[in-house]
Formats: sequence, C-alpha cells, structure tokens
Amino acid sequence: MKKDIHPEFRDVVFHDVSCDFKFKTKSTLGSKDTIQWEDGKEYPVIKKDISSASHPFYTGKQRIADAEGRAEKFRKKFGGRFK
Repeated sequence: MKKDIHPEFRDVVFHDVSCDFKFKTKSTLGSKDTIQWEDGKEYPVIKKDISSASHPFYTGKQRIADAEGRAEKFRKKFGGRFK
C-alpha cells in the first residue's frame, strides 16, 4: 500500500440536532467543532439533521409534510386565471 494517500481514520461524534441524539464512532470525516464526550475527551462533532433516532422509518412515527402537490397549491393560490 502507498503511504500518505489515505485519510485519517479517527473517533468522531455524530449529533442529530433534531432530537439531540449523539453517538461516537470512527470516521474519516473531520470537523473544526468539538464536543466533550462521556469519557471526558474532546472529539470532533458532525451535526446531522436526521439519524435512526429521528427517521420515521426507524421510529414508526410517520409525518406528512405535504399532502397536496405543487399544481394544486398553484391553482389554490392563483385560482382559475391561468388556463
């Protein structure tokens, strides 16, 4: 194997900001932000919007974000002016 071509593999903390869920794992991703973990050491933290703790498939809580389509919203907003 060639030397110095692979990224550094280190411990990082992933933080799901939607439900304040954190877990520590190994990754090649890095971050300038750090967080103090339960063992008292500082680790880079990577903030995510969704994880298995907040995803509807894993939690069983389905959220309906948008029931009507874009065309229906347009017709509702502008009425029958554009036919």
